Amino acid sequence: MRLSVDTAASLFALAATAAAAAQPKALSLVSAGDTAPIPAWDVQSSAKITQDPAALSKPGAAAASSSWHHAPVSRCTVFGCLLAAGVYNDSDLFFSDHLAAIDKAQFQVPWLYRSEFTIASGVPSESGSSSYSNSSSSSTYYLLETNGITSRADIYLNGQQVADKVTQSGAYGGHVYDVTSAIQSGSGKENGSAHAIVVRAYPTNYLQDFGLGFVDWNPYPPDNGTGVWRDINLRKTRAVAIESFSVVTAGTNGTVTIRATVRNLGAASVNFAAEASIFRDGGSLAASDAALSSVSSPSTQLGPGQTTRIVLTATVDAPAIWWPRQWGDQPLYTAQLTVSAPATTSSRSSVVKSDAATKSFGFREVAARVSSADDILFSINGKPFQVLGGGYASDVFLRWDAARFEAHARYTLDMGLNTIRLEGKMEQPELYAIADRLGLMVLPGWECCDKWEAWSYNDDLPKPVAVWSDADYATANASMRHEAAMQQSHPSLLGFLVGSDYWPDDRATAIYTAALADAGWQAPVVASAAKAGYPKALGPGGMKMPGPYDWVPPNYWYDITDPATVDDDVRYGAAFGFGSEQGPGGGTPTLSSLKKFLSTADLDDLWRAPNKGLYHMSTAASSFHNRTIFNTALWQRYGAPTSLDDYLLKTQMADYEATRAAFEGFAANWGLAGAASTDANSSRRPATGLVYWMLNGAWPALHWALFDYYLHPAGAYYGVKAALGTGALEHVAYDYVRQAAVLVNRSQNQTGVRMVRAELINAADGAVISNITTSTKERTTVAVPNSSRTVLPIQGVSTLQDVALLRLTLLDGIAPSAGVLSRSVYWLSAAGVDTLSWDDSNWYYTPVAKYAGFQSLDKLPAANVTAARETRAAAATNGSHSAETVIRLENHSAVPAVFVSLNLVDAEGADVTPVTWSDNYVTLFPHETRTLTVQELASALGIAGAARGVAVQVTGKNVAKATVTL
Repeated sequence: MRLSVDTAASLFALAATAAAAAQPKALSLVSAGDTAPIPAWDVQSSAKITQDPAALSKPGAAAASSSWHHAPVSRCTVFGCLLAAGVYNDSDLFFSDHLAAIDKAQFQVPWLYRSEFTIASGVPSESGSSSYSNSSSSSTYYLLETNGITSRADIYLNGQQVADKVTQSGAYGGHVYDVTSAIQSGSGKENGSAHAIVVRAYPTNYLQDFGLGFVDWNPYPPDNGTGVWRDINLRKTRAVAIESFSVVTAGTNGTVTIRATVRNLGAASVNFAAEASIFRDGGSLAASDAALSSVSSPSTQLGPGQTTRIVLTATVDAPAIWWPRQWGDQPLYTAQLTVSAPATTSSRSSVVKSDAATKSFGFREVAARVSSADDILFSINGKPFQVLGGGYASDVFLRWDAARFEAHARYTLDMGLNTIRLEGKMEQPELYAIADRLGLMVLPGWECCDKWEAWSYNDDLPKPVAVWSDADYATANASMRHEAAMQQSHPSLLGFLVGSDYWPDDRATAIYTAALADAGWQAPVVASAAKAGYPKALGPGGMKMPGPYDWVPPNYWYDITDPATVDDDVRYGAAFGFGSEQGPGGGTPTLSSLKKFLSTADLDDLWRAPNKGLYHMSTAASSFHNRTIFNTALWQRYGAPTSLDDYLLKTQMADYEATRAAFEGFAANWGLAGAASTDANSSRRPATGLVYWMLNGAWPALHWALFDYYLHPAGAYYGVKAALGTGALEHVAYDYVRQAAVLVNRSQNQTGVRMVRAELINAADGAVISNITTSTKERTTVAVPNSSRTVLPIQGVSTLQDVALLRLTLLDGIAPSAGVLSRSVYWLSAAGVDTLSWDDSNWYYTPVAKYAGFQSLDKLPAANVTAARETRAAAATNGSHSAETVIRLENHSAVPAVFVSLNLVDAEGADVTPVTWSDNYVTLFPHETRTLTVQELASALGIAGAARGVAVQVTGKNVAKATVTL
């Protein structure tokens, strides 16, 4: 059975399609420079509409009938609009394989977007003249701004065609159209009379069009993301309009250069002047805000239709420097540019604002160099910067929710990560503003595996490859110029990847680099995320993409013991160089989340059919459609599951172990600030960066996510957090190959004497095997900022008789009163580490010849653990801080309590999300006590109506389930 728009609502018991168009909404365009998005859309398939788009774009056209679907949002793909209109419901679509039942044929024809609006001019124009004065310089002009429509579109306004699909092409093809005549031809022009706009969006083919594809990450959206996924804005100006605007800082010395291109939209010459002002604290400006610095240009004459470039330089004394979150604060500034021109009425002349624009920016400097070993090393404000991040995924229907993204960003930082990579999913402008404010680095770039990389030398695309035409290069130019202009001033930008799996050809490279330069780009431009090749104009990118993408054991990352193994073709994704997208897969959601999108039969398949292809894995054609590699390791290492609960507990342990090792491996192999040497002759090439594949899922997925679609963090999340110090910038990692403790210091200024304690016990009875510290035999350890180094061999690992637990603790001194900086527990096998078959590696994993064994964990004696609430603080009403609860865990037994998890729930027993725990999935040694803090983020994110946590559920490998009432 196939679901179409006509049948979906009845099947899913949804509300009927909303009545057609509501009353036209007013766009508030009071002053020159004001911008407003088209606020809502009515959508319908062109197969059901007989009127031509030009006629439909006339105010009051008969199109507004009950056959149209009303989406009360300013931006949505066709399918996103149908969701917003209530035609479909994502809870139902995401359940089991329901999404596969959608009839995709209905989206193989163009769809129409229509909106009626009014223009609320509010007050008389600044000169006191009417809106349409006879003076060209004081007349009002209107510009329609697109920010990309997937993937091609015709645009009509008030009966006039504004753009065709040749020009308005590409998901990132932003353009500005002068629509003054179309607005003037509308019904009554301004002051409450209606205008109408129609967009005809053509269906997207990922191999033919510049869209936003998902490769094999998840099922494709039924409409392939077609439609108005970003805002279409209407802007009001006078004759002299700002076409482009960039803010360039000279490193961190306080010099700010404002560059802009302005155009005379009028039919007569006009004199204009420009003024730029710098304000502290990015964001909206109040009239009372005092500028830190202002600079003006002399009056300049501009002929009809002529453009000119403005360059103004201002200086900010003692500027506050912007840092990524792990290294400092995130002070922001705002640059405001205003152009003014004379205005003449019948009674007087004056100078009025013709256009204005603002941009937020920060003082920071990002650089990169590529070593002779072809490894890229980034630096920020002169400090070597190890990139530790994840690959971000947009919502599968390209829906944007700022609060939801901020939760993603906060989770990323809470894990200890510092970067997200955007592979062709460059989202909305708000993303960069949030990243700026939070101190999260962003690495955007074009995507792989479709039209964006349709080069004759791309062997991975279906043949024949739809290589670029002249029109495609034009689309790429418009796309790069738009994205560069949108992103350019943001201090969170780490660079731009002009290629992903493949590098652009010379013509595209010239287009990309020229567009970036014209925009005042101030971050590295990288040829690609792989080492397949590069354009001469850019040189090697310095990033590797050899996998893995599926499960590998913890020792995989450390198995580089001599120079011969430190090679991209020998040890693939191991912890050296810069891994642009790799990881051990994983990211299994907990049962509470799984029940939201899997049927009972689906849940049974997880553990009863371990090799079966699963709809919520990757697509059927992908190597990752099943969990065979992960499950084989799970069965061999942890033992065959006896139930769904047993399977899910073991998956959380496996995920935790795998993600922790990946990030610890890279952190441990960073060396001395990127290893004083980043050359091929180094016996251990430094690990300069890891982008985990992936950070999150575009929909509810069974793998490739560090937290699930419902924002519930589990084993994979807390494995990463443990790897990076559970909130501390200093921690100790375990090197599985060298059987040693590695001191990692990710700060830029923390130093002093440290002590590392290593305690090894039997998991079964808690008996001590070894207990050593770095202070033994008068040895001390000194913390060195921005470095990692081996500090302590672990005794007893080679002679284990059964599964053992290793606790590594870092203390801020050697005195008995020294505080704990970090603490982490590992489970180690008596059989040693897994034996890897490196010679049998492929692009997505390295097979294991012999597995480690943890089956005896199933036979652990029960541990008596109690949990109690210590303190509880309510959230601030202004959202400045979150609700916070402290839980005290105590192990009263002589045996360890293994892998104890805590989950905050509401009055209905449902998970409370988003939340952050100071630590989770913890292992308590005999008679150990720990306090853990949970924060509820809803209030801080402005999420209204979120349920409050009322209880904490506690469980573990050998711990009875319990509930703590708060």
